[in-house]
Amino acid sequence: MTSTVGSKGPTGARPRPEPPGRIRRFSRAERLVHRATGWLMLVCLATAACLYLGPLAQLVGQRYLMATLHKWSGILLPAPLLLGLFSSTLRADLRRLNRFAVYDRQWLRAARKRVKSPGARPAGKFNAGQKIYAGWIAGAVLVMMFTGLLMWLMGLLPFISRTSAIFIHDVVAWAITFVVVAHIRKAYGDPEALRGMRTGYVDRAWAARHHSKWLAEDSNEGDGAQHGNHER
Repeated sequence: MTSTVGSKGPTGARPRPEPPGRIRRFSRAERLVHRATGWLMLVCLATAACLYLGPLAQLVGQRYLMATLHKWSGILLPAPLLLGLFSSTLRADLRRLNRFAVYDRQWLRAARKRVKSPGARPAGKFNAGQKIYAGWIAGAVLVMMFTGLLMWLMGLLPFISRTSAIFIHDVVAWAITFVVVAHIRKAYGDPEALRGMRTGYVDRAWAARHHSKWLAEDSNEGDGAQHGNHER
């Protein structure tokens, strides 16, 4: 079996053709993982608010139900990502998020100086800010799960007091709340980026402005596949 130009597998397994003027940014598996993780995170934060804020707790009631939803939404937070690891596109994007290139430092310098010109902020498929956010939120979720389990299963680690676990859990929870709200605001401030997560495709002109290194990388991969086919 041979591969065709632009395909990721054997002939006959071609992906859906890209709409005119658009480029595929996220696969269906990636969008499902993002959506499921987002809903679990919102349930976790909403139930935490119902448990933590007195007026809201009185208004909602059902403390046992809120506590149960909070525990299990927190425990299940990594599940969508773990299931998504079966997707090769998700694994490839995780590798991209885990690599910091030279141009990412240039992006950060421009961001610190508030230079908004896309040319001053070169980026691959993910910019430096998105890479930092992904790493930070992954670490924060692990801390929340660990401290939450310590609070739930008292005596799991006797040398760590429940008071310390509660303090760390609360501080990190507030930090996650602020960061997630900022993430949502940023997403709604860029309709094309939001459309990419909703439909899987973005406008090529938008990608050229904000993710030029990604387009160059994608073009090089396509040229390499075409060259390989000619050799066959």
